[in-house]
Amino acid sequence: MQILHHGAVNGVTGSCHELVVNEQTSVLIDCGLFQGEDSKTDLSIEFNITHVTALIVTHCHIDHVGRIPYLLAAGFKGPIFTSIASASLLPLVIEDALKVGVTRDPKIIAACLSLLNKRIVAVDYKTWFELPCKGNQTAKARFQRAGHILGSAYVEIDVANGGKSTDSQKSVHRVVFSGDLGAP
Repeated sequence: MQILHHGAVNGVTGSCHELVVNEQTSVLIDCGLFQGEDSKTDLSIEFNITHVTALIVTHCHIDHVGRIPYLLAAGFKGPIFTSIASASLLPLVIEDALKVGVTRDPKIIAACLSLLNKRIVAVDYKTWFELPCKGNQTAKARFQRAGHILGSAYVEIDVANGGKSTDSQKSVHRVVFSGDLGAP
């Protein structure tokens, strides 16, 4: 297991973190836009996504979700897990971001939103959900309230080595991604 940071490393915007479960499976946590001094002109996804099986969204601020259209354009086809409130907000935030920063062409916006809506999986707080994994590992996650904005969450991810999720002999590692905590 490894954690790679594709944003919010030298600054606070562009949150995008990759939990590498194994060589065949990784999960992204957020895929945000770089802003201010961190901003970039090229927003394309600069890392390999062939093994990315899911995206987890902690909340709907643009610095945590703004590059999702670029992730979809790069060929991402996995589920986008988020809280129930964030699942309602995400298409609105992405539509607004596209209109402000990319295009006002209604056909392009509609196509992007159609891809997005097909991938969103709304999950209630405190409810464990299985993450798609290849290989011998299994992974599950759950959202906990973060108190930042409506729908915000921190996420707990349990990665188990070997066996089925009911086996008592497997080793489990828990990773917590905080997203943003507390009131803005």
